[in-house]
Amino acid sequence: MSARAIGFSFAQANGIIGGVIMVVVVAAALIGMMWTPYDPLRLDIMARLQGPSAAHWLGTDEFGRDVLSRLMSGARTSSWISLSTVLFATIGGTAIGVIAGFLRGWADRLMMVANDALLAFPGLLLALGIMAVFGASRNGIIIALGLAYMPTVVRVVRGVVLSIRELEYVEASRVMGNSEFVTMARHIVPNCIAPITVLATSLFGWVLLAESALSFLGLGVPPPAATWGNMLATGRPYIGQAPWLVIFPGLCISVTLLGINLLGDALRDRLDPRMRR
Repeated sequence: MSARAIGFSFAQANGIIGGVIMVVVVAAALIGMMWTPYDPLRLDIMARLQGPSAAHWLGTDEFGRDVLSRLMSGARTSSWISLSTVLFATIGGTAIGVIAGFLRGWADRLMMVANDALLAFPGLLLALGIMAVFGASRNGIIIALGLAYMPTVVRVVRGVVLSIRELEYVEASRVMGNSEFVTMARHIVPNCIAPITVLATSLFGWVLLAESALSFLGLGVPPPAATWGNMLATGRPYIGQAPWLVIFPGLCISVTLLGINLLGDALRDRLDPRMRR
């Protein structure tokens, strides 16, 4: 078998495995919106810290709440926060990156100075500072993480636009009398979709991990709402007595990150001309 065929088979396998994992995660989140085996918030002190059984497949927590139901509820919360943050960061970063890269001049310099200043801060540290203003809530997390990861999108999109704006069809659009806005909308933005798609998949994994870290630190969605991160935090004191309280949320985070990374690699191999060669 040739090296090209082996590479294609690996890329195809990555896409299939990553796609299956993400379909399962999304399905769990959607089902969790409408149905769970038990009420994720219902307390049952008589059933606290029970191990996996026929009644509770993944056991119960320190308040007798069903772990599987809370994982499904957490999938909905974590997935919604990650998806909303990625959309916020991608749309805002793409708009700024396209304008800065296409117009150049003082607008580009001004935007890049502000963008580089934000890039100088670690994403999680910047999110913590922003959350100090907006508070620990679902919308606060989306805004904080979106603003923290938006500079990365701006930098990538601007680099793509700088290479596209000098091509012949862009010059032809100007010669035909099209406005700058029409040229950007028709010729610049569509050619940025492939790298933005690949970046968005990676960004989803980064945001999911950051949201879990914030929830683990007590700065995420306030209890009693379930997220994978705060389930890890609340289960930590019982790790010796009830290890399933940290094993199952940790597995959910790890497997989801694996799925989104495999899917992102497959998309990169599919959409990047250099990888196809």
